[in-house]
Amino acid sequence: MYQLDDDSNLFPPVSEAMREPNGLLAIGGDLSSKRLQAAYYDGIFPWFNPGEMPLWWSPDPRAVLMVGDLHISRSMKKVLKKQIYRITINTAFKQVIEACSVRPEGTWILPEVQAGYLALHQEGIAHSVEAWHGSQLVGGLYGVNMGHLFCGESMFSRMNDASKFAFITFFYSFLLSLVFLNNLLLLYILRASLYCVQNIQPILFLHKINVNKAQIWGSN
Repeated sequence: MYQLDDDSNLFPPVSEAMREPNGLLAIGGDLSSKRLQAAYYDGIFPWFNPGEMPLWWSPDPRAVLMVGDLHISRSMKKVLKKQIYRITINTAFKQVIEACSVRPEGTWILPEVQAGYLALHQEGIAHSVEAWHGSQLVGGLYGVNMGHLFCGESMFSRMNDASKFAFITFFYSFLLSLVFLNNLLLLYILRASLYCVQNIQPILFLHKINVNKAQIWGSN
C-alpha cells in the first residue's frame, strides 16, 4: 500500500492494488477537488472509516452498468407509472450528500468527504438527483460526471422506492447516450432487480476511462 504525497495528486498504478483487502491501493492525501478528479480519472475512489486516514481503492473486478442493460421489475414499472415523486437535478446537492451520510451502521461520508464532493459539485463535476414528495426531499443520489462516464457514489430513501425512482428517471432522462459506470458502493446499495451488472477487470475499466479522456481532450 502506497503513502500519498501531500504535495502531489499523482496515484500509483491500479495494478499495484492489494488483493486483500480487495482493491486497497493507497493511504493519505487530502480530499481536495483536484485530488478527487485525479483519482476518478485513474479508476480510484476514496472510502474509509471515521478516525482513519483517507484510503483509496480500485477493486478487481469493477461493477459496470452499460446503457441498454437496465432491467426494471414489474412492480417498479407500476411505481414509475404512478409518478409519485418529482425528480430534479442539482437542486439540493448538500442535502442529498448529508442524507446519504445518515446510516444506522455508521458512515464513511464524513464532513471532510462531503466538503470534497461539494467542491466538485461547485465546479460542475459532481451532481445530485433528488426525489421530492410534495415539498419534502425523500430520496436521491449523487455521483461524479466524467463526460461519457458517470460514477455513482451513494443514495438514500425516506419513502418506498424513492431512490430507485430517482435513479431510473436520471438514467433514462440524462444517460441514455452515455456509458454508465458505478463503483461497488452504489451497486451494493442498489437492488439487483434494477439492472444487469457486468463485472470487468480494472484494466478494461481504465480503458473505458482513457477512451473518455481522449474524447474530451480531442473535442477541446
